[in-house]
Amino acid sequence: MTEVARKGNIDDATEPDLAEAAGRLLERLSAAAAPLEAVAAARDLARVADQAMRAAVAGARTAGHTWQEIGDVLGSSRQAAFQRFGRPLDPRTGAPMTDTILPGAADRTAALVAGLVGGRWEEVCRDFDETMAAGLSPDQLATVWAQVVGAIGGYERMGEPTAHQAADHTVVNAPLFFEAGELTLRVTYDHDGRIAGFYLLRPDAL
Repeated sequence: MTEVARKGNIDDATEPDLAEAAGRLLERLSAAAAPLEAVAAARDLARVADQAMRAAVAGARTAGHTWQEIGDVLGSSRQAAFQRFGRPLDPRTGAPMTDTILPGAADRTAALVAGLVGGRWEEVCRDFDETMAAGLSPDQLATVWAQVVGAIGGYERMGEPTAHQAADHTVVNAPLFFEAGELTLRVTYDHDGRIAGFYLLRPDAL
């Protein structure tokens, strides 16, 4: 491993964690392990792999690579790569905005998708802030979801949700795949964890 890779890609702390998490997952995937233990091991590996990915992207940026080049490697746009891995500075404070991403926002968004698919409209709307609650009721949300299914078919699966900071809000984009099309659920959380925005967008609108 080169010195640049050591400093910018995977550091001394992350490398053994990654190897340990991968080994633990392989153990748990054996027939003798409980299925939920394998799920927990996969979760831990994903968390450490994300840390390694962030370190690798930081190393690429330090080496002079553009967000377009990084996005090409990741199979995403440069904006999506920047939103996931960039560290923009808040012009008001000079502090990195990504340091204030709401903890658990991606998991909360995944739970919202499960609520949509399960028809639990009031549960989905439960954490709306006052403006959202006034603009989108559970009945209206049910109507919107029915229109989506009528237009592009039944829901099939969700892609990996990604979170980024936008000023004082955390924004999560969750790709949704249907029988005949794709949408992205974009959820905006305020600093108190209330939902300040809830949109179903076409991928070309991102």
